Amino acid sequence: MAIAVSVDALIVGGGIAGLWTLARLKQAGYKAVLLEADSLGAGQTRFAQGIIHGGTKYALTGKITASSEAVADMPALWRNCFEGKGVLDLSKATLLSDAHYLWSTSSLTSRVSGFFASKVMRARTNELDKTERPELFRHADFKGQIYALDEPVFDAMSVVRAIAEPLMDSIVAIKGNTVKYDNDVLSLQSQDDQDYEFSFEKIVLTAGQGNEALLSALGLQQPEMQLRPLKMVMLRGGLSDMVFAHCMGGSVNPRITITSNRDQHGAVVWYLGGQLAEEGVERSDAEQIEQAKAELAELIPWLDQSKCQWATLDIDRAEVKKPGTKRPDTFFIEQRGKVITAWPTKMALSPLMAEHVLEMINNEKIPCVEETGLPVWPGPDFAYLPWNEETRWSM
Repeated sequence: MAIAVSVDALIVGGGIAGLWTLARLKQAGYKAVLLEADSLGAGQTRFAQGIIHGGTKYALTGKITASSEAVADMPALWRNCFEGKGVLDLSKATLLSDAHYLWSTSSLTSRVSGFFASKVMRARTNELDKTERPELFRHADFKGQIYALDEPVFDAMSVVRAIAEPLMDSIVAIKGNTVKYDNDVLSLQSQDDQDYEFSFEKIVLTAGQGNEALLSALGLQQPEMQLRPLKMVMLRGGLSDMVFAHCMGGSVNPRITITSNRDQHGAVVWYLGGQLAEEGVERSDAEQIEQAKAELAELIPWLDQSKCQWATLDIDRAEVKKPGTKRPDTFFIEQRGKVITAWPTKMALSPLMAEHVLEMINNEKIPCVEETGLPVWPGPDFAYLPWNEETRWSM
């Protein structure tokens, strides 16, 4: 027999965006429940590099862009939360680095990009002398410039845990293939085979790539979604430095973006994105790894790659559809009846997206459901970071 549950808001998708939205709605007094058909963070969240962008990398052409302004206030917001004085308490999350760095090579185009970025974003950058640089860039063969950016870097899955763990009684592990919608009721099965029927005032879709199928199940074809593919690269073995840096090239995108973490054995892992990952979708795994080796050999020639183990990681970033698959400048939210569809676009923008969802629901002045105890249901597990999945390390 199905258990009937009445809520103010039903959230579907347990990445950082969905969890942040759940937390803010519950803080505001709404009876909210989050549904997750996989592990928490299993979608785009665990693949994020964890950089809380302040917009500098989007200003490499020498002008303020819509993208740079959209994220300008995010570093301060996230830091406040990490220090326990923000809208959410992220004090149990792992801060990997208090700053991300921007480095230029000795080439003219790279130096010019660095100059323009520093002038346009002077409040958000600080050029470092040799003694202030990260250890990797103190090498005698380094001939470029280094800027410290006001952009902290977080372990993405530690953020998931910090938000989710206090809210687990409001998060249910479901069987995604059992979801049906009829007469304003969402019926489904939890992972322990219990049937539920959820009635709600609003349903908030924050499932990333899964939003498309959810919209279809709810009888909607809009908004349309696009997938923007990336082929990331991971390496470990023989690495001693934790590196968090963009290498500037001559375009709006960094030539390469490096973040670091440690795997389950304590080894340092470098995670490579940027233009390397965007252009890498046209290459095979082996070709992408060879390209990454060549890029690092050119940009960091003193790095010993002889002990490195390599892997690639194919990612599809889900976003609202833009003409020509252009990347959206900021998060996206659209409401159609009871359905709110949202994509944060970037992990850093999840708090801002959640605030807009909360504002949208507040403006509706929906009658709050009487707060009663929720059923005891199975909660989802937490996803692994990709470098802790040993089967990926084949090269």
